[in-house]
Amino acid sequence: MDLEKRIALISEVGEEIITEADLHTLLEKKAHPIAYDGFEPSGRVHIAQGLMRAINVNKMIKAGCKFNMLAADWHAWANNKLGGDLEKIQRSGDFLIEVWKASGMNIKKVNFVRSSDLLARKSYWKTVMRIARANSVKRLMRCSQIMGRKEGEKLSGSQIFYPCMQAADIFELKADITQLGMDQRKVNVLARETGPKLGFWKPVVVNHHMLLGLQRPKTNATGADRSVELKMSKSVPDSAIFMTDSEEEVERKINKAFCPGKEIKENPIVEYAEFLVFEKFKKMKIERPTKFGGNMELGSIKELHERYSSGQLHPMDLKGAVAGYVNKMLAPVRKHFSKGKPKKLLEDVKDFEVTR
Repeated sequence: MDLEKRIALISEVGEEIITEADLHTLLEKKAHPIAYDGFEPSGRVHIAQGLMRAINVNKMIKAGCKFNMLAADWHAWANNKLGGDLEKIQRSGDFLIEVWKASGMNIKKVNFVRSSDLLARKSYWKTVMRIARANSVKRLMRCSQIMGRKEGEKLSGSQIFYPCMQAADIFELKADITQLGMDQRKVNVLARETGPKLGFWKPVVVNHHMLLGLQRPKTNATGADRSVELKMSKSVPDSAIFMTDSEEEVERKINKAFCPGKEIKENPIVEYAEFLVFEKFKKMKIERPTKFGGNMELGSIKELHERYSSGQLHPMDLKGAVAGYVNKMLAPVRKHFSKGKPKKLLEDVKDFEVTR
């Protein structure tokens, strides 16, 4: 694949790239740069972490990247997820990796890592300490957004240390590209600024879009802060579709979801069509009775936007179609967790109480 096609693929993943010039230079030098993403294991896994991640990781792999997926168990512990119970967090990490394997991700070309694996290296803690020494407490606290916390919120000592650990992950994993969500922007910029001072490199930051939650927006935040506050949240179950939800549960959540007629901006159902359905199936079929216009074939998200914003496509018809396609995407995951060790993992994780 030529350079421009590789850049185009990665640009499809990145809602923001810091910087495009650095990405161009990196891909000129390396045929197979290393990229990484990571998530705190904290119970059940929603479709932004599963389905959307698989789509984005597969694009990065197609563009020539080697990919590390990090189950950040110690980070979740530092952030007091699952009540700070490390054993539950690590069990959730096993579950997270199984979800990724069942989600359509090209697992033959993905290296699955746990932060507990990194912590076993002596070099890791040295890197953490060097990053901590190079930054002020105030600067580190400004990164609190990466943990799902607001700037100014009261933090524990472990949470203040968290950004140093996450920045160290980048260098310990030899990541040329940090391919995380927009909510992780601040720590990735911290790594870019700190790395060269410590003799490391300046990683390219490819921030992917944050998939909207299903509920009506209740925030006045703007910019990146708004996208973070509108995303799916495991602590608000009806804002998220989980990877092991039943067909009926998916339909229930989507049917009651926020989906204003003729509005495409900040409309989660329109967004799921864009980032999930069209990415996977390349087209959409809307099934409806003849008296309501009959079936409709949509060949692109642009066409969906035009039909929906003009009122030719009703919210309930769109919801029904999106629910059907999401259920198709989740079918292999449900099957994977229907027996054996994956089933036992799911049963364990379902009993874990999610904490913020």
